[in-house]
Formats: sequence, structure tokens, C-alpha cells
Amino acid sequence: MSANTTTEKQAEMLSGPVERVTFHSAESGFCVLKVKVHGHDELVTVVGHNASATAGEYIEAKGSWFNDREHGLQFKAQFLRSIPPTTLEGMEKYLGSGLIKGIGPHFASKLVAAFKEQVFEVIEHEPERLLTLEGIGKVRFSKIVKGWQEQKVVRQIMVFLQSHGIGTMRAVRIYKTYGEQAVEFVQENPYRLAQDIRGIGFKTADQLAQRLGIDAHSLIRARAGVNHVLLELSGDGHCAFPQGQLIEEAVKLLEIPDEIIRNAIDQEVTDGTLVREAVDDEIWLYLIHLYKAEVNLAKVIRQLAQGDHPLPPIEIDKAIQWVEQQTGLALAPSQREAITLATQSKVLVITGGPGVGKTTLVNSILKIFQAKKLNCLLCAPTGRAAKRLSESTGITAKTIHRLLEFDPITAQFKHNWENRLTCDVLVVDESSMVDLVLMNKLLQSVPDTAAVLLVGDIDQLPSVGPGNVLADVIDSQAVPVVRLTEVFRQAAKSQIVTNAHRINRGQFPDLQPSEELSDFYFIETNEPEAIHGLLLKLVRERIPKRFGLKPIEDIQILTPMNRSGLGARSLNVELQKALNPQWMMGVERYGTRYAPDDKVMQTENNYEKEVFNGDIGIIRKVDVVEQEVTVDFEGRPVKYDFDELDELSLAYACTIHKSQGSEYPAVILVLHTQHFQMLRRNLVYTGITRGKRLVILLGSKKALWIALKQSEAGKRFSRLKARLA
Repeated sequence: MSANTTTEKQAEMLSGPVERVTFHSAESGFCVLKVKVHGHDELVTVVGHNASATAGEYIEAKGSWFNDREHGLQFKAQFLRSIPPTTLEGMEKYLGSGLIKGIGPHFASKLVAAFKEQVFEVIEHEPERLLTLEGIGKVRFSKIVKGWQEQKVVRQIMVFLQSHGIGTMRAVRIYKTYGEQAVEFVQENPYRLAQDIRGIGFKTADQLAQRLGIDAHSLIRARAGVNHVLLELSGDGHCAFPQGQLIEEAVKLLEIPDEIIRNAIDQEVTDGTLVREAVDDEIWLYLIHLYKAEVNLAKVIRQLAQGDHPLPPIEIDKAIQWVEQQTGLALAPSQREAITLATQSKVLVITGGPGVGKTTLVNSILKIFQAKKLNCLLCAPTGRAAKRLSESTGITAKTIHRLLEFDPITAQFKHNWENRLTCDVLVVDESSMVDLVLMNKLLQSVPDTAAVLLVGDIDQLPSVGPGNVLADVIDSQAVPVVRLTEVFRQAAKSQIVTNAHRINRGQFPDLQPSEELSDFYFIETNEPEAIHGLLLKLVRERIPKRFGLKPIEDIQILTPMNRSGLGARSLNVELQKALNPQWMMGVERYGTRYAPDDKVMQTENNYEKEVFNGDIGIIRKVDVVEQEVTVDFEGRPVKYDFDELDELSLAYACTIHKSQGSEYPAVILVLHTQHFQMLRRNLVYTGITRGKRLVILLGSKKALWIALKQSEAGKRFSRLKARLA
């Protein structure tokens, strides 16, 4: 903030009730308050830092006046503290500010009118008296009592965090995780914050630990650092990591001698949180849950592959003729061979790119199985992929999470190795997306007598989570694999399909101009500003006018990464303002504004709400009184408390990784050298294959060439292939 500082004066004291909170950052505590100060005709602007800021509170500030060039005279507080209001007006404003769930301006007025200066005492010590007021039933009563207690503890957490230089943005989540003993829990081991609280990284927890007096060379810090490095590596897809390289990474992070790191690793292995395994000439380290998942998955796949197929004996040639009559489609020789294999192999992989007949093949296999009364279950990793599978087969398909049924009481899936699914056949579509942990949970729930069909495109991006399961299963040669490569005549008419295959071979897409409307275009521009302008014009005007597609529902912008000026976060801010006239009507949390009609994406699995990573919805309502946002996920309303909004991100634009398993009428794929570190052939291939009716590449040819040359995806450390083989 630029300011004309006045000559240094002795610090002044200033006090008064907060009329309005102009700005407050929960991360830094910085706030801009409008305060009614005795002796001043107009409201005074006070800037400073405080853990929380609520209209109606009384503040005391110590600081000096200065004249801001843009905003005029302000009081800059070196010290600032807030006190609950004592006047009826202040109490009403305080209660009606949205601080407590269930109390808006209307009920705040009612409460203050009924209980006067004792209103806080009544809520705190005699809450049952609230039930005497009209309109306060048992539901609202419990919300108010719970909200009052919660805000007290949350404020304690905020003050604790800020007193140690930590942002207070995650205070509510800390409270919900640890309860009323949160401060004691965190003081005991601040590093648990990095493991348990979404949005708090290791560096923040480490900063707090050192402020609390935990020595930089202590074993507790070294152990936390080792675990953090392994967790970060699992986020990059690794199931394990060589011990030598892990020590180097931990030394770099913690800046302590490697001997302390080695002691920390020994302790973690002794306590059973890490597992050591000799691999060739190296020692690899696993987080215990990933080690168990990898060992068990290999065992389960081998078990499932054994025994007789559940299909009774059939004459395969007659079955293929029958299915051709049923579908009206003539099957290719490769598809006929695949059907034969599917009737004989208890575990089978079917892989291939777009237009090669995977859907036709799977449908044909399922028709034969169903004709013989086999109970077939279908699933996919994402809601959109499951919906597409249902539409293409005519059989209900579920997400893997919904198929396994989460039990909120035990926080586990209901179906597991002790309580198996009831089926003769399980089909898993988009299986390249399924990570090690989820595939283990899924396949261990399949009866030993059942057959499993893994369907996916091996050339797409691997799973976001750890492992490279589909590729490892194929490379192990432990089960039969059908590779479909022939692009069928009808599919070959699509430029999306032909160019996807060209890109997959490392060739530049065919951009020959056509007199007719194409389904694939490349718009070349090297300047980021030009890309921004063209993108908005394409979404708002050109695509809707020329192709009749809706800007929000039908068009998905994809980009290689979240960060950078052409990353998903930056593009979403612009697209929200351009496409949603109501964007200012929303609520701001965690650095994002959420407004009615915004397109949003769930960014983590929430089993209680039954919404999962990658699910896309539309915000229908923002309720300031109840502090809730209602999101419509394909006809199903789901409510989020304001403090849960970090589970949602704007989804006008998203990363290509997040688009896996989805299909959109139109895709605009933004590519630029800004994305250099992420540019890979399989990334562009995956992005292009998300488009159904239209794909537009927008950006620089240089970026595309870089991606085409980078064919090797980074190696993921995993032993699944070796365990299977």
C-alpha cells in the first residue's frame, strides 16, 4: 500500500465499535475496519492485524494517522484488540453479522429485544431460554448453541495461531478435526497439522513448531520431515522411494545433518509407519499403507485370475453371430478374438485409444454374459465416466466409491475382503485413472469366483494418486491383454480422433483447412494476453454462435497446470467475471469467491456428502444466515458450510489431470511455454480425447512441439509389476 507517511509522532490510542469490516484476511490477519470513534463525525478507517474481525465488536487500537494517496486519512494500528460489544446496538450488529450459524439480522434483533444486555450471558449459560422466543425451534436452537460454542473455541485457536505468526484461515477446520482441545493438541505436536489439516503445509507447521520451542535438530522434527517428503512423493505418483534419494530430499527440506534423518527413518521403521525393502542394489522406503496395498493387490489379482470362468460353456462362434444380430454391427477380427478371450479369462485387460471400438466390444461381451444370466456390475472412477458407461451399455454403472459403499460410522467401505460384492463379473472402465490404494480396495471386494474386465486407455495420463496400476498389470504379462489399434471408418471421419492418434505417435496434428465445419482447430498465438482475450471471445461469442453450445454447461477449458497466468486458477478468475453476472453476489473464502451459478469442482473425496474428487456441479444458493452454499451435482443438492468451501474450486477451467474420466461437448486446450515443466505427449493426448464434438488448441506451436517430443512420463517407483510377474 503506497502512502505519504507523516512525521513520526507519539503513538495514539483509539477505540470504538466496528461498524463495518471492509476487508479481513484470515491468512495474514490484515484487516480494514470502519470504526465509529468518539469526536469524529465520519467513520474512521483503521488498518491493522487481528485474528478475527466482526461488525459490532468494540476495538482498542494503538498507532498513528497517515494519509493514503488512494484512500485518504487512515489510522494505522500497531496494536489492535477486539472486545465483545456492550451496547445493544453493537450486540445486535455482532450477532447479525453471520458470526453464528442460524442467527441473521432478523433473529439478532429478536434476541437483543428479548434479553437486552444479558443476551450473551443467556446464550452462554441459559440457552434453554431461547426456546421461549417465537421462531426459535429445536433445530435453530441447537445451531445457535453449537455455533456460539464453536466460535468461542475457534477464536481461541485464531488468537493462538496468530500469536505465533500463523494465518488463521484454517481455524475452523482445526477445531472440527481436534475439537475443544485443539490448542493443546497442536502444542503437543504441531507437525500433526501438516498431516491432518488440508491447506496447512509442512513449512507452516514447522514454523509453528520452532516458535513453540521445538529444536530444529530434534527427532520429532526429522520424523515429521521424512513422512512429509514421502507423502509429497506419493502425490507425484510414487508408491515408494529409494532411501538414499529420500535422505537427500529430507536434508534439503530440513537443513539438518543426514545422520539425524537416518535415525528418524530407523525410528519410523521400528514403529511400523515405514517399511524398508531391498530392490536390486537399493533400499526402498514405503509408507506402510502403500506397502500393504501394493503387496495385497498383487496377491488379489493372482487369486482372481485362477479358477474357472463363471460363464457356462458356450459355442463362441454362435454367440458372436448372435451378438452381431442383436447390435446390428459387424465385429472386426480383433474384436471377435477379444470376445473369445473374455469368455475364457477371469481377469482381462482391454486397452486402446479413441475410435478403436472399445465400447462396442464391451457391450458385446456384456450382452453375451447377460444372456447367460451372469450378474454384471459396472463401475468407473468418476461420476461422469460412470454416467457415460451407463449410457453406452444400458446397464447401471456406479462410481467405485458408491459401489463399495462408504460407512461413515467406521470410516471404511462396507464392501471389502470380508464382505464381498455380489457379482459374477465386474467391469472397471477408465481403469488407467484408478490408483493403487483404490484398486486394491475394489478388487479385494470381488468374489474369487468372479471375472474382472479392466478397460482403459494405457496412453492417457496415469492416476493422480500413487501407482501406475493399469500399465503395471499390462507390463507384468500376468493376465491376458487385448490391444485394440484399428480406428474404425466412422470414427476416422473425426479430426479429434485422427489427431489424437497422430499426437499419440508424436506427430503434429493435421490442420488442413476444410470448407465444412471441423471438430478440431488450432488457433496459434504466442502472447499470453492475446490468449486471454481470444479465450473469452471463443467462450462467450464464437463457439455459442457457430456451434450452438452453451458457454458454462458445454464448454470446458483445460490447461496443463493450476499455477501461472495461463493456469486454471488465474483463468477461473477471469472466466467467472466474464460468464457469471452474479459473481459479486457470492461469499469469499480461502482466496476464492463462490457465487450463485458458478461452475465448481469437488477437489477431494467427501464420503459423507457422497461427492468425490473431480465431480462438477453448479452453485444454486449462497445462504449468509445459515452460512451454507448449496451445489447441484447433476440434480442432487449438496450443502457446504462456508468453512468447507476449500473442498471446492471454480471449474470454468481445470487442469487436464482433473478432467480425466470426463467427456465434454467442447474443449479448449490452452498450451503455452509457461507450462513447460508439465508439457508431455500423454498430457496433450488426454486433453484432446476429453472433447466429444469440438476441440480447439489455443496457444503456441512451440509448446505443442515440446509436448510431442516429451514422450517419456516420469518413472513412478512401484513394485506392483515385479510382484505380479
